[in-house]
Amino acid sequence: MSRVRRGFKARRRRNKILKFAKGFKFDRRNKFRHAAQTVERALHNQYKGRRIFKRDIRKLWITRIGAAAKLNGTSYSQLINKLKKNNVEINRKMLADIAATDAAGFTALVQTLS
Repeated sequence: MSRVRRGFKARRRRNKILKFAKGFKFDRRNKFRHAAQTVERALHNQYKGRRIFKRDIRKLWITRIGAAAKLNGTSYSQLINKLKKNNVEINRKMLADIAATDAAGFTALVQTLS
């Protein structure tokens, strides 16, 4: 019986993993088994990192809005409550940008709600 060479599908699958492993060190770059484990972990951490980034950015927005609200004599929760009651549909990202770059505009916004 003649020897069977593995088909191109298996090679394609391995090469895809090894291409992801480019930039890793030592066996993690060259050997498929080590590379596959490391790539799987890296992709999982990448997925987690995208969600953690969103969480951290939202936390930063809330901190900026809260600091600016305190300077205007109110708290973050009171400000958000007044915005919702007055049907002001401005998101936290824009509020934080206004608070960080345009202090006078933020003060005017807070005074119109009072």
